[in-house]
Amino acid sequence: MKQHRKPLVGKRVFFIALAVLAIATACASVDTHRAEKSTGQIFLYGEGHGIPRILERQLEIWHDYYHNQNMRHMFIEFEYFTTEFLNMWMQSDNDDILYELFDEWVGSLAHNPYVLMFFKTIKSEFPETVFHGVDVGHGFQSTGERFLRYLRDNGMQGTERYLLTLESMEQGKRFSRNPGQPDRGFRATAKAENFIREFDRLGNQNVMGIFGAAHTRFGLMDAWGFPGVPTLAERLRWRYGDSLHTTDLLLWFRLGNEPTRVDTITVNGVDYDASYFGTIAFGGHMVSGSFWRLENAYDDFCGKPANGVDTFHDDFPLWIELNQVIILDIAFTDGSVSRMFFRYNGVECPYWGKPLLTGFSVE
Repeated sequence: MKQHRKPLVGKRVFFIALAVLAIATACASVDTHRAEKSTGQIFLYGEGHGIPRILERQLEIWHDYYHNQNMRHMFIEFEYFTTEFLNMWMQSDNDDILYELFDEWVGSLAHNPYVLMFFKTIKSEFPETVFHGVDVGHGFQSTGERFLRYLRDNGMQGTERYLLTLESMEQGKRFSRNPGQPDRGFRATAKAENFIREFDRLGNQNVMGIFGAAHTRFGLMDAWGFPGVPTLAERLRWRYGDSLHTTDLLLWFRLGNEPTRVDTITVNGVDYDASYFGTIAFGGHMVSGSFWRLENAYDDFCGKPANGVDTFHDDFPLWIELNQVIILDIAFTDGSVSRMFFRYNGVECPYWGKPLLTGFSVE
């Protein structure tokens, strides 16, 4: 047996070396043909994911860009292989591809009926839209593998689409290598590099980009525990200067969002007027969050013990001011609902310099 193993191993090493050389040669070809810096304009819009009013506003903005400014390219916070599927769906006569993707988005903020309607509206009203996905390959085990299979079945191994899919999948694997502690710094860097690659290929085309609001602010990332990592917008500003324009739709939404009704919520036997600010989609095992502002309640709760569950106000669908009490009901995938209480007394996190809401217990 030993006499037969040596040539077998040698052959394996030989063929592996050939495969690596082939991929390396193809990658070098891709890199060699990357375009020079684009002269187009970039219009970035920061969002809170899955919020209906923000999605509606994005469609209004795209309507103007598409019909009045002849823009066709939209950069979104999805993976390369996901937007390749979306672009195929845009050319199809049914929604099968979209629904396959939607099923694979379970557990993420994209698995939201409002997001589904957003894409359907794009297809029906702006049919020449081309999507560009620049995020790391989160769905490498599902959508990524499925797109690779599609490319293999159609004889496209070794093409640029195949190599970019592999690259995106590897980025997703690196990002999630350590369960419970994803490499968000790597993700921020890769996202910017992917954006630059896609944008520069368009030459002088203007584009619209839609990303989480934390990525579209200038400076350093002040979310998710990664201060010191430049944001997507900051990296793009380094390269494109005044050709980059940013708008914070999450801030616009919070400042302009008014309560849709006033409920009565009883806490510790006391009835309070509670202004309701809507429900937004969450990800993972949390399905959604519903928000109320408890009116004229701060004095009753300012002395309640903190429970260690502090949070920033970034994803709250309302502008939070001094001495306010907020109730958040979180719905989970198992059907349970957890009620959380927060108060704001002007404290800012010394590390990030952002308003910090203090969680507290009412019993």
